[in-house]
Amino acid sequence: MKLYNRTLEARFISRPNRFIAYAEVDREVCLCHVKNTGRCRELLTEGATVILSVADDPARKTKYDLVAVYKGEELINIDSQAPNKVFGEWLREGGLGKLSLIRPEYTYKSSRFDFYLEKEERRIFAEIKGVTLEEDGVVMFPDAPTERGIKHLRELTDAAKSGYEAYVFFIVQMESCKYFTPNRATHPEFADALAKAREGGVRIRALACKVTPDSLCIDRELEVRL
Repeated sequence: MKLYNRTLEARFISRPNRFIAYAEVDREVCLCHVKNTGRCRELLTEGATVILSVADDPARKTKYDLVAVYKGEELINIDSQAPNKVFGEWLREGGLGKLSLIRPEYTYKSSRFDFYLEKEERRIFAEIKGVTLEEDGVVMFPDAPTERGIKHLRELTDAAKSGYEAYVFFIVQMESCKYFTPNRATHPEFADALAKAREGGVRIRALACKVTPDSLCIDRELEVRL
């Protein structure tokens, strides 16, 4: 799925806060909007080669969006909006078979899930989590504690007990990876909640993506190890 109209390479300099960064483009230091509020500390290091998307709106305060970064030879998309977009495309192309309804952003009790789906008599909720953290080929989520993520898992478990099919899909925004596992070192409560959700009927899947500077596409399923 093509996500960006125009992209270019730049050299990452610094990230003063979670919303903005400085990068060098053609020897000029430019202010960029970071399309990921997560930490990404292992990725956004001084001197790293990053991908900037050129904004189409001339009235914007920042001309560029920082959307991807190279970790060695591996290009990792860090755009937090991208996983839902590519998952929607995957659904429309038959990733879960022929669906009669695809509805994004659906409220269930006190949570808003990313997708509500229908397939014949089946009613399905799907929550999407983007994954950018990798160590020695193992991809993990989250890269920072997420109480919101735990809340989603509990609500998905409740939905499963109420007769819905419930999924959490971890969309891995890179190609070279061996398997997915929760990041217990960073947030053990999330790892425990994920295991409990599976016991409660929530289906857990991880999908790796092909990445280019201007596109992201779901490519294959990964093993999930809890």
